[in-house]
Amino acid sequence: MHSPSTVASMIGGPTMSSALHLRDGGTSIVLDLRTDSVPTIVYWGDDLGDISAAAVDGLALAAVPQRVSGGLDVTARLTLLPQPSSGWLGTPAIQGHRTGRGFSPRLALTDISVDGASVTVSAADERRGLSAVIELEVTPAGLLRQRLSLTNTGDDDYTLDAALLFFPVPADADEILDTSGRHLRERSPQRHAFTIGSHVRESRRGRPGADSTLLHAAGRRGFGFESGLVHGVHLAWSGNHRLVAERTPTADGFLAAGELFEPGEVILAPGQTYRSPDALGSWGEGLSALSARFHDELRARPSHVARPRPITLNTWEAVYFDHDVERLLALADAADSVGVERFVLDDGWFLGRRDDEAGLGDWYVDRSVWPDGLTPLVDRVIDLGMEFGLWVEPEMVNPDSDLARAHPDWLLSAREDLPLSARQQQVLDLANPEASAYVLERLDALVTENRVAYLKWDHNRDLLEPGDGPSGRARSRENVLALYDILDTLRLRHPHLEIESCASGGARVDLGILQRTDRIWTSDCLDPLERLQIQKYTGLVVPPEMMGAHFSSPVVHSTDRTARLELSAGIALIGHVGIEWDLTSLDEFGLAAVARWVRLAKHYRDPVRTGSIVHADRSDDAIDVRGVVSHDREHAFFTITQARTSVTLPPGRIRLPGLDPTTEYTVSVVEPSPEHHQPGQSPLAWATGLTASGRSLGTAGLQAPVQFPGRLTLIDVHATA
Repeated sequence: MHSPSTVASMIGGPTMSSALHLRDGGTSIVLDLRTDSVPTIVYWGDDLGDISAAAVDGLALAAVPQRVSGGLDVTARLTLLPQPSSGWLGTPAIQGHRTGRGFSPRLALTDISVDGASVTVSAADERRGLSAVIELEVTPAGLLRQRLSLTNTGDDDYTLDAALLFFPVPADADEILDTSGRHLRERSPQRHAFTIGSHVRESRRGRPGADSTLLHAAGRRGFGFESGLVHGVHLAWSGNHRLVAERTPTADGFLAAGELFEPGEVILAPGQTYRSPDALGSWGEGLSALSARFHDELRARPSHVARPRPITLNTWEAVYFDHDVERLLALADAADSVGVERFVLDDGWFLGRRDDEAGLGDWYVDRSVWPDGLTPLVDRVIDLGMEFGLWVEPEMVNPDSDLARAHPDWLLSAREDLPLSARQQQVLDLANPEASAYVLERLDALVTENRVAYLKWDHNRDLLEPGDGPSGRARSRENVLALYDILDTLRLRHPHLEIESCASGGARVDLGILQRTDRIWTSDCLDPLERLQIQKYTGLVVPPEMMGAHFSSPVVHSTDRTARLELSAGIALIGHVGIEWDLTSLDEFGLAAVARWVRLAKHYRDPVRTGSIVHADRSDDAIDVRGVVSHDREHAFFTITQARTSVTLPPGRIRLPGLDPTTEYTVSVVEPSPEHHQPGQSPLAWATGLTASGRSLGTAGLQAPVQFPGRLTLIDVHATA
């Protein structure tokens, strides 16, 4: 990889250019300006270096296709704004109309400006009354960021039906990877042949949804985490969206991303502008390299959490709705005894909330349960040196609540009656200024009065028929924007407040919400074997320090499977570690075991927050190998998880990817200790330590320990002095 630089080289001047080269973060893009509409990206990938203007022009010239029989007289190009008016017959960038008229704009280049590794492309169709601005940036992390602004310059309203941003992929990308899922099993990977036609993933849930694809990726068949060229696109938006992977009969292949609008949701009045969310593209030789660019991008933000991630205890699976002051005080004492640093009171503390059928919306402490308010618990938590956190679900409302009875017009609906309920909930219309003002006032007061350092912000149902009431006007998009405004204002008023995005577990995971929050609740499923996949594929975009990963109770609530502490805690290490467990049920030996894993989490949390996440590609997926390699590659740790029995016994060698090939390392087992019973009939030869080069560990590897299914080995890797 070449050293990062910020260089733009152009042929001629801004009005005479034929090609443009942008570089940063190990990534180059080349734009060909010789089209009859707007530029086209002819290269996106590895840094080309400080090549000459003639070489840039040559690269662009080499990509120009010939005209062929059976086609149009002008060969259509995949531009930044592919349009039927330029001969494009694939998915178009913009779809809209003026009550049935002006459906096909011809946006032509009017201006292009370059600033370092960023370019702004302006285009207009004066006759149809539209102008567009596309901003492209190669970020210091090597991502390709795009955003679109579309302005109605005409004299009447323009209905925008669709707007997409386009990312070309190499011609030999012949396999697609996306994710699907459900509650308790988010980010489940899917692979498909990238054939001619469209593979479209849409969310119509008012949030990304548990089944949404976090990333739409295309690469060479068989690409994995360690190898294989792959490109991927993510849309930084917390609402309805559309991601497209398409290949045309003219050999164009691309990924596209944009919002998915409800009918009539975006109608631009004269002079009004639509601004798209950011679409972010990454690439790499292997998915680990692709995801590292996303991680680097997030970590470089001024708002990114810089301090070590506090070990968090959440009370939900410990007490559920059974809120008793003395019981929770005892739980706080137990949490402190094992090293917890943040104590979060979950659902059940507010007015009328004795189960999940009532109370949502009435954000006042229930004095029938908390006669002295939350003060006794808050005081105990803070006196013990922990931060206090609180669960809220501000976007939802139970019909059985004072709020719903007083303001039925604040509930989203497409007609006079309410949409079908989910979890006995309806959705508050935050696009209603009175409703959003109420939510902001209540949250502001709760944070101030209770010294809240952390909000677990939940969102437990999909949006169905999200309208403004009897008029039936769609309000899905406006609710996302209103949510962003509330979060931004709350963070402005409370700069040290941290917020977690939870949505039925991991149903709202995107870089739009993560611009305003500090972590996501990865999944309501704490089964460590299920978490292996969930955390692996969430990590394609989200860095581990922003993924909530908690120790589970021995019998996992979501799967009823028994899991040992060593497995649950070991898999949680590569994440923002917490505990979801009634610690008051443990004896002194149980508490000591939890405390040992908390100490390990604190020992490794700094590398997790700053290091590179690696996954070993294996033909036998009975064993999972993943790890964290420090930024300087002087230190790493890996977990070796036996998910189920292997075909062979002993299971053979495993590789440790990501280490410096020229450095020698000492490798040793941290957990389990030798006295733990394992099925191997002789000791693991290297368990007490070996010295090997990073190259040999990454290629030849070392013997995997013989383990029972559902067991994990934690190993430490240090550069030798």
